[in-house]
Formats: sequence, C-alpha cells, structure tokens
Amino acid sequence: MALPSTLNRYLLLLAQEHLEFRLPEIKSLLSLFGGRFSNHQEIHGKSPFWILSIPSEDIARNLMKRTVCAKSIFELWGHGKSPEELYKSLKSYPMEKMAPFLHSDTTYKIKIHTFNKTLTQEEKIKRIDALEFLPFEGKVNLKTPQHIFSILEDYGLDPNHIPEKPLNIYFGRWIADGQRELIESYSVKKRHFIGNTSMDAGLSFIMANHGKVKENDIVFDPFVGTGGLLIPSAHFGAYVCGTDIDYNTVHGLGKASRKNQKWRGPDENIKANLRQYGLEKYYLDVLVSDASKPSWRKGLFFDAIITDPPYGIRESTRKTGSQKEVPKGIEKCPESHIPVSINYHLSDMFVDLLNFAAETLVLGGRLVYWLPVYLPEYTEEIVPRHPCLKLISNCEQRLSSHTARRLVTMEKVKDFEDQDHYSHLLDNQFLPYKGLNSFREKYFSGVTKRIAKEEKSIQE
Repeated sequence: MALPSTLNRYLLLLAQEHLEFRLPEIKSLLSLFGGRFSNHQEIHGKSPFWILSIPSEDIARNLMKRTVCAKSIFELWGHGKSPEELYKSLKSYPMEKMAPFLHSDTTYKIKIHTFNKTLTQEEKIKRIDALEFLPFEGKVNLKTPQHIFSILEDYGLDPNHIPEKPLNIYFGRWIADGQRELIESYSVKKRHFIGNTSMDAGLSFIMANHGKVKENDIVFDPFVGTGGLLIPSAHFGAYVCGTDIDYNTVHGLGKASRKNQKWRGPDENIKANLRQYGLEKYYLDVLVSDASKPSWRKGLFFDAIITDPPYGIRESTRKTGSQKEVPKGIEKCPESHIPVSINYHLSDMFVDLLNFAAETLVLGGRLVYWLPVYLPEYTEEIVPRHPCLKLISNCEQRLSSHTARRLVTMEKVKDFEDQDHYSHLLDNQFLPYKGLNSFREKYFSGVTKRIAKEEKSIQE
C-alpha cells in the first residue's frame, strides 16, 4: 500500500524488554505530540525494528525525548531483504531529501548495528564500502560528525539458529536516542526512600508515558506508598500529589526497608525522594487518607491518575472501618479517635478506583493502574469497565507460572453522572471480577505447590 506523501518513514530500534508495553507507549507518545498511529506502521511483534510513518522530524525527536522502550530512531532511506534490495531502495530515495546531509561542507560517519549476530571489523568495512554509490561529498569524521548514518541488519530472534544472511537490512540517518539512561539514573537501588513494593524505574516511566503525562499536568496516586510513581511524572514537568492509608509510610516513620538498617532516618520521605532528583518544586503534597473514602470535593482535578494498588501479597489491602456494629446515635468520631482498618476487597478497591477516576479526571485524562490476575482463570472480561472510561491498553507482566499483573490504561471519554456510580453492578463483567478477592490465596497456593513439588523431587 502506498504511503501518503505527507508522512516520512522512520526506523525505530527498540529495547528487547517489556515487549508488551512497547506498542502502547509509542502510540501514547505519538498521540501526545500530535502524531497518529496509522495502519501504515510496520510493526513486527517482538522484533526490535519497526518502521513508523511520522508527520515530521520534530515529532520523531519529541517521541525520543520521552520513550524508555526505544533505543534510537532513524530517518529511513532504504530497506531490503538482501543487499541488492537495499541498494535498489536507496537509489530510488529522493535526492532532494538526501542532499542537505551529503554536501561538501558536512562531516559524517557510517555505523553498523547488527541484531542477534556479531560481525568482524573486516565484514563491517566491506558493507560500508559497498555504499560508495551514494553521493557523499563531505568528510569522514569518526569522533564528532555532523551526521551519523547506520546500516542495521536483523538476524531474527532465535539465538540458537542464526541465519547466514540477514532477514532485513535497513539504512538511515540517525535522528535521536531514547531515554534508556533514565532506568539507571532513577534506579530504586540508588533511591533514598524505598518500601517493600517500590516500582522498578523503567516500568514507572512506562506508566507515565502510557498516561500521556506532560508539563504542568496534575498527577495523582491514591496508593502512593513511598512515592515512586510520582517521580517520573515530576521528571516530565507535572505537579504531583497522592494519598495513602499508612501514616508511617506517608511521614517516613517506622522500620526501614533496606537491609542492615533498622529505622527510617529523619529525611527519608516522599518529598526527599523528589529533592534527590531536583524535582521538589513539582511536589504538591501527600495526605494520609483512605482511598475507599475520598476526601476531595466534587470537581475535576487531575490530568492523570497513575497508581499501583496493593494486592495483599507484600502489602496488605486495608481501608478504615470496623467489624463491630456502630452504636446508633454516634454520627462522628472524636478528633482524638484513630480509626481501625479492615480488609479492603480487591473488587471493591478497583470499583472505587474507577469511580474516583471517572469523577476527578479531566476529559481526555488517563487512569493507569496494575491489575493482579490468576492466569488459569484470566479472561479479558475480568478487566473492570466503566461507562466514562475507554480501555486504551492492557499489557501483561508475569509474576510467576500462575500469576501475573496487567498494566491497564483507560481514558476518560465522558462526564461523570450520578447513575454511573453503580453502573458496574448492572454489568455481568462484575461477577468474574469478584474472584480477584482470593488472589492472595491463589498466589500462595501456587507457591506452596511449587515448594512441595521441589521437596518431592529432592526426596526421590
């Protein structure tokens, strides 16, 4: 199918991790910067090489200023399944598009990138020499070139059966690199204040990108914990806030999560985490509050809600309340009263979360959250729905052989009305979703079975 003349073709080189999360991230970022993910995109599943049709180089550069799933992007000049096809493709590329980067006043270098195979230096030089038909008039500069060109060869995904010849060969002009270095610079290992469930830095940035967080947004996390999900949003220029039911975590008190450290220090708190990265100015506040009983007045507040609710594995699922019957006539507790907490069923937690998002997100705002699932019983019907929220993506991360969690992204598409509050009760999808209440038991039953199996094999 012919590509529209208004679109330019770019080659995206992706990292080979979090494979399910890559496409939703790229789609979200293209949408954020004014691009559109059209049917002309050539996506090859698990392959690290994708060909994208993007309206402008500016959008391509903005995409790379945000993505942690992609390594680099190139303006694609040629593509083929053999050297001959590549050369033919290059010769048909419009000269007027090449000319600005090839004239005599420029400097350049050509790099070779291979996936799933290593080439010798002699083989690399041979491939570069074969491009002598291209009208390069500038000087070669290997240290500080003005323009970098790359030959990229794809030898498939199977390291045990590497073909002699590449499956695909690409040639393009390097445009920009992605933000892979953020994974290391924001690593939880280096973070001042962490908890038992602090989110991996790479996934945290993916969540912010799925949420289309941008400068001057207001981003909220109702299960904020140690604030790990606030950091990527603040890095992208959004103002951040959150709530959590755990007083000690919000105030940075109690036992430390780090090995060989008994108690948290006086400067171990969420605000200090943002200060560590120079992001303190984006910190609004974090409140001790029960997510099942939001303390916010009616109205639209948030551009994105990004959260990782507790599943009852490492962190308990709690809300304020009592198992005892409340005596009649007592309408409110004295100020000195500290409410006890009771179990917060997962089904209720996610229903409350979706209702809260539907009420407080601006139109077009996004909810991004993790949903735990027991794989033998998982179907897409388990993912909760809401009439005000459109499902954008649903990506899996395996936790064990029998459990996983799904990163669910939803977008607010209509204003919240009173009848929407209980709409889930009328939907058959709510029934299988109730099974999530036993996720903890199912999770540990699988662990128990595995241990028993291992002990049996040892005895044999």
